[in-house]
Amino acid sequence: MADKQEAGLSFQAAAPSGADAVTTTHSETGARHSDAALLDLEKRFHALAAELDIGRGEAGCEIFTREVEAILTRLDSIERAIMETPAHTLAGLGVKARHAAYVLSQYWEVPIDRIDWDTRAVRFLIEAVCDVAHTPLLYRSFRDHE
Repeated sequence: MADKQEAGLSFQAAAPSGADAVTTTHSETGARHSDAALLDLEKRFHALAAELDIGRGEAGCEIFTREVEAILTRLDSIERAIMETPAHTLAGLGVKARHAAYVLSQYWEVPIDRIDWDTRAVRFLIEAVCDVAHTPLLYRSFRDHE
């Protein structure tokens, strides 16, 4: 019976006669399977990343440097949460793949035929996950022109 419980099955009395009925249950509640938290983290991540892009022209200014450091500090906690939060749907997996692409953005800076085998494998994996999840990947500049 323990194996069946681990597989998401539970036994319970279904009728007053005491007959056992097998009902399928989820090992976790539907709320925990939702990737709403990951999707929210991604929105927050993009908002902060956009703040970094807006201020790029001010590079070198001491005030700008402090603002960037503050944004990077806030980004760090969001990125860690994205990495540590399990994905339960393709949408959540897409969030994780896009974040990995952001972290490894240098993998898309050169054409695919000019990168080493390990980098190519990771790049193809991230792109495949994004394709299956129907989520756009921003770092496809060289792949799209091949």
